[in-house]
Amino acid sequence: MKFKNKTVIVTGGGSGIGRATAIAFAREGAKVVVADINEETARETVALIHAKAQLAHFIYVNVSDANSVNALVDSTLATFGHLDVYFSNAAVIDTGIPCIETTDALWSKVIGVNLSGCFYGARAALPHLAKTKGNMVFTASVASLGAMAGGASYTASKYGVAGLVNQLACEAAIDGVRVNGIAPGGVLTNIFSEMSNFAEVETMVRAVTPLGRFAQPEEIAEPVLFLASDAASFITGTVLRVDGGWRSK
Repeated sequence: MKFKNKTVIVTGGGSGIGRATAIAFAREGAKVVVADINEETARETVALIHAKAQLAHFIYVNVSDANSVNALVDSTLATFGHLDVYFSNAAVIDTGIPCIETTDALWSKVIGVNLSGCFYGARAALPHLAKTKGNMVFTASVASLGAMAGGASYTASKYGVAGLVNQLACEAAIDGVRVNGIAPGGVLTNIFSEMSNFAEVETMVRAVTPLGRFAQPEEIAEPVLFLASDAASFITGTVLRVDGGWRSK
C-alpha cells in the first residue's frame, strides 16, 4: 500500500474527482479526511470508504474562508496527529461566461474558491507538511494552459493555480516538500452532467479531445496518487496534463 499510515486531506471530496481520489487514497492505505462544504455528499464518500473497511473522516470546510481552512488543518492534526498530503481540489465553474457579462459576485466566488482556496490551503498546510516531508497537489485545468472560448473568471483562477504550483514548489523545496498540479480536460462529473446545455458541452469536449471522450473521475485520481507518491520523488513544480490530448492541438 503506497500510502499506508499517511494522512491525506482531500478538499472537494464529496463528489467527482475529489470523491474518486479520496477512495483511491484509502485503497492505498491512507487515512483520508474528506473535506467539503456539502456535508451530505462528503459523508456519502466516507461511507463508500468505510464499506471497504478503510479509514476516512469528514471535516466541513469552506475553502474560500481562511478560518475554515485553518480549522480543517487543525482538526486533521487533532484527529490523526500529522499531515502527509494535501490535495487542493475544491472548485466551482462559471459556465463559460465572458468577461463583460461576469458580475462582481461571480468573479469573487470563482476566484475565492478556486484560487484563494488553494492559497489558504497552502498557507495552513505547508508548515505541517514540512514536518513529514509531504506534498501538495492542486487541481488546475486545461484552462490554466490556454484561453477558452469564454469563462474569464474560471480561466483566470486556474492560471493562478498553475502559477501558485510553480511558486510554492520553489518556496517549499528547502523543507523537502513537493508541490504539483494536475490539469484535467473534460471530466464526466455532476458539474458537467447537470448543466442545462450538457449535450452542447459534450459535443465540444469530444471535438477538442483527440481521445474523443470525457475522462472518468478515476482517470484523474490515479495521476494525483502518482504525483503524491514516492514514485514522483523528483517531480515538483509540474502541472501534469490529464486531458486526453486536448492541449496537444
